[in-house]
Amino acid sequence: MNKIIALAKNRGFIFPGSDIYGGLANSYDFGPLGSELKKNIKDLWWKTFVRDRKDIVGIDANIIMNPKIWEASGHIDSFTDPLVEDKKTHVRYRADHLLEDAEINASGMTLEEMGKIIGKKGIKSPDGNELTTPKQFNLMFKTFMGPVEDKDSIVHLRPETAQAMFVDFAEVLRTSRKSIPFGIAQIGKAFRNEITTGNFIFRLREFEQMEIEYFIAPPKSKKDWEKHFNNWLEEIRKWLDLVGIDRKLIKEVDVPESERAHYSERTVDIEFEYPFGQKELYGLAYRTNYDLSQHEKSSGKSLKYKDLESGEEYIPHVIEPSMGVERTILAILVSSYKEEKVKGETRVVLALPKTIAPFKVAVLPLSKKEELQKLSEDIRADLSKSFVTDYDETQSIGKRYRRQDEIGTPFCVTVDFDSLEDKMVTVRDRDSMKQERVAIDELESYLKEKLS
Repeated sequence: MNKIIALAKNRGFIFPGSDIYGGLANSYDFGPLGSELKKNIKDLWWKTFVRDRKDIVGIDANIIMNPKIWEASGHIDSFTDPLVEDKKTHVRYRADHLLEDAEINASGMTLEEMGKIIGKKGIKSPDGNELTTPKQFNLMFKTFMGPVEDKDSIVHLRPETAQAMFVDFAEVLRTSRKSIPFGIAQIGKAFRNEITTGNFIFRLREFEQMEIEYFIAPPKSKKDWEKHFNNWLEEIRKWLDLVGIDRKLIKEVDVPESERAHYSERTVDIEFEYPFGQKELYGLAYRTNYDLSQHEKSSGKSLKYKDLESGEEYIPHVIEPSMGVERTILAILVSSYKEEKVKGETRVVLALPKTIAPFKVAVLPLSKKEELQKLSEDIRADLSKSFVTDYDETQSIGKRYRRQDEIGTPFCVTVDFDSLEDKMVTVRDRDSMKQERVAIDELESYLKEKLS
């Protein structure tokens, strides 16, 4: 994990946020390469699940929404974690996490039960101090809208992207003219005032979600919704392969009823074996018709769907595949990081899938001679019309190859003195390290074929 964090910082993928001011707890900024990687992942997700499908449309909703939405969805009352506080340092921790650290399963426990076990077992804070009695802590960030700070102006930063897709359901249905089954997709920021953060970008207070709410007809039998659920489980598996997440490190966990959200009929957690343990990566839930029913009841507006063939009206049920952007990136980095011995030296390679690599090709003049620089710059300018291209002329060619290996660039194009005469360049493959001479006027088509 330390090697991945160091590579991410040193190569411009992910920096500690607000670093020159001492940082901000568990806050991270995505640097030049990290922002490219992040954008490539989101673009690929959007293409895969929205543009390439005729049954899904996308929206981009506000982060701050009407407070009544969070009351109707249950977030005001139940979007909480059990909190305990170190009596000496006043640092706060999640009670269930401390119990898990003591190898005690806290699933389904009440606050009172947690408190009794903490007292009976003598569980202390990580600093060795006594803890307060557990209490519920709401995870939503609270702020005020407008010039007056009173209870009537309280709003929250959204803790998830899902609710906007439910409250916009009728408008999306009207304007897109879709038929059940169909889905609404969204990529966007969410905010949770987590009691305990950590493990690099695994658990953040500000993060991005890629979510779909897939609406289906009320099932007449269990098989009806299970068919859609299993289809989406298979789609998630395909996505894991597409972005290069190691399937050997994946485990699908059926969440028991005692641990599921109250509205969920079935939830499968897609868990990943991170260096710090097996933790949730994605989630897939059958949310029944809970959300639309709650918002219809609370708003007084109809959120029913009318089947044009049968004339039947009903509130659709929902299958929800939910994926976090930052956790996706972390799982990709863990899956892609390789160390191998080459001629007695350790070669570090980030074997990213070509579709999401920040740079697709790097142009490397063999020396800083003016004629080589000019030809190399002309090649870079031409390739940049089709690919995100890097240009690097500092240090030896071997060190430059290693640098491009570390950031996951699939191909390096070396321009040498022979290139001035024969109009050919050397193309090096990141994974095999094989080199091939290619004519400059055929270079773009050669790379397009390799990168397709």
